[in-house]
Amino acid sequence: MTDTSEQTEQRLKKLQELKLAGLDPYNQSFSPQNKAIEIHSHYGAYDKEGLETKQIDASVAGRVMALREFGKAAFAHIQDSTGRIQLYFKKDALGDAFTLLKKIDVGDLIGATGRLFRTKTNELTIEVRSFTILSKSLHPLPEKWHGLKDVELRYRQRYLDLIVNPDVKDIFAKRSAIIKAIRDFFEEQGFIEVETPMMHLIPGGAAARPFKTHHNALDLDLYLRIAPELYLKRLLVGGYEKVFEINKNFRNEGISTRHNPEFTMMEFYIAYKDYNYLMSLTEDLFAAVATKVVGSLQIPYEDTTIDLTPPYRRLPMLEALIQKGMPENVIQDEVKAFKWAKSRGIELAQGTPLGKILDEIFKELVEPELIQPTYVIDYPIELSPLAKRKPDNPGLVERFELFIAGREIANAFSELNDPIDQRGRFLRQVEAKAKGDDEAHEMDEDFIRALEYGMPPAAGEGIGIDRLVMLLTNSKSIRDVILFPLLKPER
Repeated sequence: MTDTSEQTEQRLKKLQELKLAGLDPYNQSFSPQNKAIEIHSHYGAYDKEGLETKQIDASVAGRVMALREFGKAAFAHIQDSTGRIQLYFKKDALGDAFTLLKKIDVGDLIGATGRLFRTKTNELTIEVRSFTILSKSLHPLPEKWHGLKDVELRYRQRYLDLIVNPDVKDIFAKRSAIIKAIRDFFEEQGFIEVETPMMHLIPGGAAARPFKTHHNALDLDLYLRIAPELYLKRLLVGGYEKVFEINKNFRNEGISTRHNPEFTMMEFYIAYKDYNYLMSLTEDLFAAVATKVVGSLQIPYEDTTIDLTPPYRRLPMLEALIQKGMPENVIQDEVKAFKWAKSRGIELAQGTPLGKILDEIFKELVEPELIQPTYVIDYPIELSPLAKRKPDNPGLVERFELFIAGREIANAFSELNDPIDQRGRFLRQVEAKAKGDDEAHEMDEDFIRALEYGMPPAAGEGIGIDRLVMLLTNSKSIRDVILFPLLKPER
């Protein structure tokens, strides 16, 4: 035991006393017949006389959240997965079993059966006829959890966070509903859900540093997936026309309120469409999910209201930079762009290529101001090695990123299906990696070979599930919507 507090010692003593009395403090099973929410919803309208007439029995199980003893009687509130219900223990009704209450503490899990009635304060309550201890808690619950300033403790001991903070449990119930709504939407659109590998021979599908692992039997270095894109597009080559995957990705990057090295993405691909089609589809998706889960397209988020009503604003990336005072001739010149960025306090490594310079300027000056849904479209080709060129401007690609509340929520483009062009772009990425760009793509010969068999014109998109959940639950940090975010080890 790491907690040697007096309360823990007292609980350990009670544990031993239960065992000596022949009672199992970690009972094998109990079958509750009712949930707290069901009792309140079904019988909440009954008055005292109605409950006496009906003689309604109930059987519940949950964690003791409050316990008050009054000599020959006691009250407790227990909490199950749906809410709380009050229990009433009466010595006259329980006999010798009443003394077992002395061995129960707040935090213990118990099961109880009895009959519904209303107290003098009119609270719907179960008068207990029998009860049993299901699991003894050896540590006291935090008494002033809501006042804790150390939010890291909430993430590290999420089990406690969920026990004492109903709002947190609600967030994760909504997360589940959001994912279900997304899955329902795409299945209704005729997409098929697939699974692709999480361990890759070659990291690809995004600009990110991968995590590396090793397969002993094959003596083979592998990489945890940074994106499923290249495998999903192989399926388009194979004849599928609509595919999606809700997947875990892993990127060896920093941790912030917007980033966790392990995160959930939803990626989908559709043949014979382009990025313009995806913008309309994404608006339909977000409207459907928000309506189903939140019940409105007006989403309260921090100090504002996000309006998800289609259509969303469309803003070319280079036009956004010009609006921030960056001259057009500077946008086209790597040296001038570098100096312009440095003059505004944007830190860049010497030799940073033009595309990344523009991206960093955009992230610093434009991104934080994109509060209402905005598609930033038509990116420099250097930033998008897997996207199709714009026919009227081959230096740009048909790509958009959807920004809401100052952060990227989705990334999409018309897919490059020209194997010769794709090989050339991979080669330039290989050159960049050789010069020290840890996030550059590697050459993937099998993916090129797949394209050489012919991939239909297509559009693909990735949506950050965690960030979407943040938006729809009004959560400020990505750690608030991931049950077990990555943390430094405890000291």
